[in-house]
Amino acid sequence: MTQVLYTAEVTASGQGRDGEVVSSDGVIDEKLATPKELGGPGGAHTNPEQLFAAGYSACFLSALNLVARQGKVELASATITANVNLNRSDEGRFILSASLVAHLPGLEQGQADQLVAQAHQVCPYSHATRRNIEVSVSATV
Repeated sequence: MTQVLYTAEVTASGQGRDGEVVSSDGVIDEKLATPKELGGPGGAHTNPEQLFAAGYSACFLSALNLVARQGKVELASATITANVNLNRSDEGRFILSASLVAHLPGLEQGQADQLVAQAHQVCPYSHATRRNIEVSVSATV
């Protein structure tokens, strides 16, 4: 049986991509705007893809730090850059894809590649996306 450790509650209102998202604790209270690339106004407001990229990159960095600690590897100043793409399939459906790039200065490339592969196996976002959307992970040193 699965044990719930934490529940995040966020409510979207308005017109979806041109609406607002508010968390139950008030920490998130953001207006959304459709990006110019999708025919919207863009501007100073976020969008669902940016929010997903923020969550995935932060979660993946936590997973990376976990596997590094377990392997007794010191990560001086690791960063994760996530790109989340909104795509249209050949059938006309909207689908997501993502790429994660871990920057691990001070490590050798082989060690960095191994840590990123291990993090991809333990990250909850990676579990959720596996076999659902295309995700690529890579490391730079």
